[in-house]
Amino acid sequence: MERKKIAIIVAAGSGSRMKSKLPKQFVEIDGKPILRHTIEKFLSLSFPVEIIVVLSDEYKDYWKQYCRENDFLDRYSLPSGGITRFHSVKNALKYVPDNSIVAIHDGVRPFVNADFLELLFSQAEACGAVAPVVPIVESIREISPQGSIPVDRSKFLAVQTPQVFKSEIIKSAYSQTYKTSFTDDITVVQEASYPITTIEGLRYNFKITTPEDMIIAKALLS
Repeated sequence: MERKKIAIIVAAGSGSRMKSKLPKQFVEIDGKPILRHTIEKFLSLSFPVEIIVVLSDEYKDYWKQYCRENDFLDRYSLPSGGITRFHSVKNALKYVPDNSIVAIHDGVRPFVNADFLELLFSQAEACGAVAPVVPIVESIREISPQGSIPVDRSKFLAVQTPQVFKSEIIKSAYSQTYKTSFTDDITVVQEASYPITTIEGLRYNFKITTPEDMIIAKALLS
């Protein structure tokens, strides 16, 4: 039986705000909210994908109204965000059916493309758990009581989303008790003793976090 494809888009919390006073996921670029740009990348795949959007309760009505007025996403699930990203994803997993492949993606990473997403889904089908990573190109230093010391950057990788899993793996992993060390989904999966696979990510698949990121995002999305 073919596995269903699921995309959990984590846009919970108000997040950092831009000058518009809206959370960054709702800031419009080229006439569309960043969150919509992100979701549309999954809707462009060659196979159907069920969408789950995780939002804080205070912005659910805003998003539902946007979707109605703009004829966007007539079918999707809308679980509530939790106190941490871990709890947000755990809430979303309640909407995930068995025998599926689940991509968990930041709502403010709108720069993935269809080919890359389809590769991640196929890799997860084969190995169970996969995450994109990129080498660190800047020099890095470790803060110490004595100041800072240089670190060999070749020993480190930056981790991106979407991170993609077989549903039985990610659901089992999220049955664990929360730990502050759970910074992303592959961390949770590894803690549950499941192996993970990494593949080369996309250098431009960055998370919009700062006003400077927004300037770059406008250039890329316009």
